[in-house]
Amino acid sequence: MLGVLFLRWNRSRSVRNSTMTFQVYPRLSDSPYVETITHGRTVASGSTIRPAETHWHMILTKVQNEVRFLVVGPLSKSGVIHYGADAEILWIKFKLGVFMPHLPVRQFLNRETPLPNASGQSFWLKGAAWQFPDSENSDTFINRLVHDEVLVLDRLVSGILQNQIPLASLSPRTVRHRFLRATGLSQSYIFQYERANRAVAYLQQGSSILDVVAEAGYFDQPHLTRSLKQFVGHTPAEIKRLSAPAR
Repeated sequence: MLGVLFLRWNRSRSVRNSTMTFQVYPRLSDSPYVETITHGRTVASGSTIRPAETHWHMILTKVQNEVRFLVVGPLSKSGVIHYGADAEILWIKFKLGVFMPHLPVRQFLNRETPLPNASGQSFWLKGAAWQFPDSENSDTFINRLVHDEVLVLDRLVSGILQNQIPLASLSPRTVRHRFLRATGLSQSYIFQYERANRAVAYLQQGSSILDVVAEAGYFDQPHLTRSLKQFVGHTPAEIKRLSAPAR
């Protein structure tokens, strides 16, 4: 295991670990289909808790001249991940609502699926050979996938998530079907995940645990604790302790 899933960690929304053993260089993408493109490498081997994730990724890994291209699905809960040293990694995080019609997201929920290599510099996807992208040409690579309709965007799903489409005008059955097809997750699950991340942000900003219960809309402190353990892997008290400035 190369620790690929762990390296998807969005550190701006998660608890920092003072013994990080990898370097990451994220950037925004010109593509409306992509959340971020990040290049990184592991400096040493290790393990840590990684949070849940609602987005899916394409990930390229290079370890000792072995190259793998992976489709990595959303992660429904937090967990412990192990990673090795000297791995170079490129990962492309797609926006919610973007999916590949020939590879439903639900098929790789909580999984990483290697795509077969076509040669030393390319891989197979939807019956065609694609050259491995790098941090410089990733936007061009994504644009080609969109042009060839390998990637599509469900604008209903993205519109709902951006509060641009009122739910009252839609059938609940239609909404559920479109979310499961485009994200592999229910709208309710995504809401719970986003609420947990808001709670983490409040705790990191110094709010008390009881204040966060009210601010994030939880029933009580046990409800908050269960949610953060599921989605982040830490209790509220642990988040506050790990977020405190070093002395």
